[in-house]
Amino acid sequence: MNINNKHYRTIWLKEDNPAVVQVIDQRWIPHDFVVEDLKTVDQVVTAIKEMHIRGAGLIGATAGFGMYIAALEAPRSSREAFWRYLVKSGEKLKSTRPTAVNLEWAVHRQLDAIRGIEDMDEMTQAALRTAQAIADEDADSCRRIGEHGVKIIQKIAERKNGDTVNILTHCNAGWLAFVDYGTATAPIYKAHDLGIDVHVWVDETRPRNQGARLTAWELLQEGVPHSVVADNVGGHLMQHGMVDMVITGADRVTSTGDVANKIGTYLKALAARDNGVPFYVALPSSSIDWKIQDGIEEIPIEQRSPEEVKYVSGWDGNRIRRVLVTPEESPAVNYAFDVTPSRLVTGLITERGICEASEEGLLLLYPERRKG
Repeated sequence: MNINNKHYRTIWLKEDNPAVVQVIDQRWIPHDFVVEDLKTVDQVVTAIKEMHIRGAGLIGATAGFGMYIAALEAPRSSREAFWRYLVKSGEKLKSTRPTAVNLEWAVHRQLDAIRGIEDMDEMTQAALRTAQAIADEDADSCRRIGEHGVKIIQKIAERKNGDTVNILTHCNAGWLAFVDYGTATAPIYKAHDLGIDVHVWVDETRPRNQGARLTAWELLQEGVPHSVVADNVGGHLMQHGMVDMVITGADRVTSTGDVANKIGTYLKALAARDNGVPFYVALPSSSIDWKIQDGIEEIPIEQRSPEEVKYVSGWDGNRIRRVLVTPEESPAVNYAFDVTPSRLVTGLITERGICEASEEGLLLLYPERRKG
């Protein structure tokens, strides 16, 4: 994405110091654009856990670079001590955000890449190569998701004789949630670039307002027409024919097509089904958990601090302020994700194409995953 006429990924190595990983600190968007330096594993852990960065793909890429930083700071008294430090660092990283499968996938990919190497300098170089590969593959997957997903938007535009295609999103599955392009937004950006008349309904996405803060800011940067709406408006819009399709991202998808995504996604899927609106989920294959089948029973749902529900932050004209919106003594519960059963999903948009949200649908795109 271009910010002030300069292209940015969401994570990269500092130009004059490859031992420093730089990320866009999302806590300040849309009011400020801040680049954060990550120099230690503990800083990476904090950045993931406290949502300086967020989004399935970016969490995975950050974990990949976190393992590279672990290799830089690991003790070199012996190969065994070096390896133990990497494993311990991987466990710390995996504990930060339990729902997004990309994090665990990236840590294990790093360990697999390093495991068979004896020389510690070569182990460090392998960690760097793997981190860069994870980031590059994430960006390329999102680009291809855009190429596949735009075909759906083109068909809707043709059916509407060129009238505006109205798309509802939830949370932020955009450039900021991945390394580049995004998943749910990639087809939208591609359609906009092709001159298709699109308009995006942007769910605010409480409690952290990732839609209102992040998705709206992205669309504004790219010049894509959009309107921010309260989370509970989506059903009304669908009832009145004002939504042509819903497209969301995913933090984890089971081998049978169940989808874990930001809390509130399930309700949008129910409203879409009731009103005959197609509901698509865009994801790279790194978000597929091939080991599980029942999303409701098997996907761990992160519970975050109740403070995120009780307080909101915003710009008062001079600075960002945090204010209490509930009675101070009232308890709050903060489930961060929910699971949308595969039966409510029209299709999955992946880097390999579009498929039915089912085990067979996924296996048609990923035949190497067939057992036996």
